[in-house]
Amino acid sequence: MKKTTLFITQAAVIAALYVALTYVSNMMGLAYNSVQFRISEILTLLPIFTPAAIPGLTLGCVIANLSSPFGLIDIVCGSAATLFAALSTRALRNVQIKNTPFLATLPPVLFNGLIVGLELWYLGDKTPSLFFISALQVMAGEAVICIIAGIPFIHAVRKTKIFSKLSPAV
Repeated sequence: MKKTTLFITQAAVIAALYVALTYVSNMMGLAYNSVQFRISEILTLLPIFTPAAIPGLTLGCVIANLSSPFGLIDIVCGSAATLFAALSTRALRNVQIKNTPFLATLPPVLFNGLIVGLELWYLGDKTPSLFFISALQVMAGEAVICIIAGIPFIHAVRKTKIFSKLSPAV
């Protein structure tokens, strides 16, 4: 029972943080453009530390995308991209180079780039070459958040040892 309560609490806190940080990004005009710099996307690396991040991020994305100018398609597609990325990040957490899970930073970049890029292309000009431009734009923003800022974030979270102290199943 204690592990279940901890899992639900972690998922809820992660969902709330994702929503809040997405709203902050939106206030700065960075959340729903073709090049997105959602501060909340750094949280997509939390599945490295806890499986509770998977439902937390997915629910957080659903709630955050309720305010998306793209409506239902963004709620479904964006949340699916987040779910796939979270599952893959979790699966890659133990593949490490110099004690850093570099590969685990790639799923948010790839899934959001491809799925959200496809969504933006579908909603806009459907010229085939523009899909690649949309995907690359989304990937660029994700790479800045998840790789460039993400690697130091991973080390900072590790240093706090918050998830090693409080984790249902790391």
